[in-house]
Amino acid sequence: MAYEILVDDTLNHQKITLRNTKTKFEAEVFAFGAILNAYRFPFENTIINIVAAFSSPEQAKDDLKPFFKSAKLSPFACRLNNGKFHFHGKEFQVEKNYLGKHAMHGLLYDAVFEIKESITDQESASIILTHHYDGSDNGYPWEFDLEVAYKLSEGNMLTVKTSVSHTNAFAIPYMDGWHPYFSLDTSIDECYLQIDTSEMVEFDETLIPTGKMMSYEKFRSKAYMDGVFLDNCFVLDQSKAQPKAILSSEKLKLTILPEASYPYFQIYTPDDRRSIALECLSGAPDCFNNKIGLRMIEPNETASFVTHYIAEVIN
Repeated sequence: MAYEILVDDTLNHQKITLRNTKTKFEAEVFAFGAILNAYRFPFENTIINIVAAFSSPEQAKDDLKPFFKSAKLSPFACRLNNGKFHFHGKEFQVEKNYLGKHAMHGLLYDAVFEIKESITDQESASIILTHHYDGSDNGYPWEFDLEVAYKLSEGNMLTVKTSVSHTNAFAIPYMDGWHPYFSLDTSIDECYLQIDTSEMVEFDETLIPTGKMMSYEKFRSKAYMDGVFLDNCFVLDQSKAQPKAILSSEKLKLTILPEASYPYFQIYTPDDRRSIALECLSGAPDCFNNKIGLRMIEPNETASFVTHYIAEVIN
């Protein structure tokens, strides 16, 4: 069989590897946080991992903050203004995780997931991880079930699908996001970026959206990243049949293909310039307040959010 799944139970939290035994492409996932810790493949007589990785699930647990590498962001992503929002005529104050005065990156970035299902065949390997949020944060008291499915398939495509459902008596507000950091074979100053966008969300000085959009076309065609610092949210061009973002060096290329469920794309460039956060978002930051991309998930509905990654060696 061309694909296999390996589960390491010897660590504090499970480590799962999806592998194409022919091409040697691999995806490594931690049960802790449903973290994507590796997207590996052969490159120049070695194996390269283009995800900025942790050494183990335990290190991920200890060192996840302040950068939240590869964290699953749910039920909101990025910043929530003062950690507050109004819903059904009541004000809610999120209790977990603040950076300055704003709540950050949701509630489940450090949740431990369980393996629900794993499937291998001649065309793919996939695993579904699940977690039940119990409503324990008073700022978001509505229970829901979260599933994260990773699938490695032909063409060395890695698909990540998040599914959310609940049985509350009414629709609940929701925003989904990812926080993966990618690192090619060189500094991001020597990389190129292209995004199908001509519009950027305007932020205030604390990185909260003002409600306005700004024209931004630097990366609509392939542009050099040298000296470019970003912590910005872009609106993907939905007139395209498949909007994409491409990070490339002279030798490697990563193509990100968010489906329509992820119409926003956040980019953050750390000061060390060794990696870049390329984040698929279902809504703009602070959408619980500004409503930009906010999803209202109905009882017994399953809302799904899907993106695809393709890594290639440039010949």
